[in-house]
Amino acid sequence: MTLRVGLQASVTRQVGRADTAESVGSGSLPVLGTPRLLAWAEEASCAAIDPELDEGATSVGSRIELQHLAPSPVGELVSVTAVVQHVDGRLVRFDVTAAHGDERVVASGTITRVVVNARRFLSRLG
Repeated sequence: MTLRVGLQASVTRQVGRADTAESVGSGSLPVLGTPRLLAWAEEASCAAIDPELDEGATSVGSRIELQHLAPSPVGELVSVTAVVQHVDGRLVRFDVTAAHGDERVVASGTITRVVVNARRFLSRLG
């Protein structure tokens, strides 16, 4: 495993009706819902480190701080970028930023993930 500061990935999604606050149950407005935005941020963070993980390893979210700063209407493109800012053994912290195509910032925050052995992690469930 060669996790290091600076690894990054971006995902770009177009806001659809299923992504809105009213559809995901986080409000009543037809704009991008924070839970969906958070899911896209986690997707970007996983994409940044997954290629570097050893076989059988994955990462799990452990802490999230996200400021949702601007609305995104249905049809808007939103790009979410995650950049590794800190690595301490199995702990990886990312800075995440979401922006519209015009580069207006939609959200920013941090995500912390922990690298685990998938099989061992799942064996603890039961």
